[in-house]
Amino acid sequence: MSLDQPLAPLPQEGTGFATAWPVRVGDVDPYQRLRLDAVSRYLSDIAWDELNQTALHLTDPTWIVRRTVIDVIRPIVWPDHVHLERWCSAMSTRWTNMRTRITSERGGLIETEGFWINLSESSNLPARISDDGLAYLARSTDEHRLRWRPYLTDPAPRESDTDLPFPVRATDIDQYNHVNSACYWQAVEQFLVDYPKLVAGPHRAVIEYVAPVLAREHITVRARHEPGDRTGQMVLRLWFVVGGVTTTVVRIMPLP
Repeated sequence: MSLDQPLAPLPQEGTGFATAWPVRVGDVDPYQRLRLDAVSRYLSDIAWDELNQTALHLTDPTWIVRRTVIDVIRPIVWPDHVHLERWCSAMSTRWTNMRTRITSERGGLIETEGFWINLSESSNLPARISDDGLAYLARSTDEHRLRWRPYLTDPAPRESDTDLPFPVRATDIDQYNHVNSACYWQAVEQFLVDYPKLVAGPHRAVIEYVAPVLAREHITVRARHEPGDRTGQMVLRLWFVVGGVTTTVVRIMPLP
């Protein structure tokens, strides 16, 4: 897949992991739209549920996400009940693309893909997935040569008066002492308030984590909005910067 290509289709029925829950009032914006940070939490929650309801919690218990793609095709609006299905769409020996489809009883549809890396519990470095883990993931894909390739390579613009400090709270820190993935999407939502047309129709949001942000570090977000890029599409780009170093990159655009 590349930045402009559609996500992988649903595999043979029964090869994914499924769960469901109601949309909570804390998941939505003032217009009842399911926010992107809530979608991010949903993706972490189903990943955790799958890990703990399968043998992966014994063989391959530690994973981090390097990239997330969220395609909002039909928005999910509260009150509603969501159904999630998660499966592997491509893999290698150390990482995997995990697709999650979120549908709702009132017709919402959000397609997502995450690039997940298996970590060694002792070193916190990328590690080979166990044989049992590889066999489990391979149930839904024949693509076993997945390689990492960044989609968002534009360098951060220079510092400007429009840069937004984004304070990190104690509740934003995960068990690895890093800013958790949903926190970044909260910053994205802060900017999207000024660009309602971007979320009014089907849109794609992509985030790539270049380097972790630790507790007590100071984040600055730089934003550039393009009413129409070279393809004629509206684009919002965000760069999360810590001490002059770009740690995370985001792009939101209409679906191709």
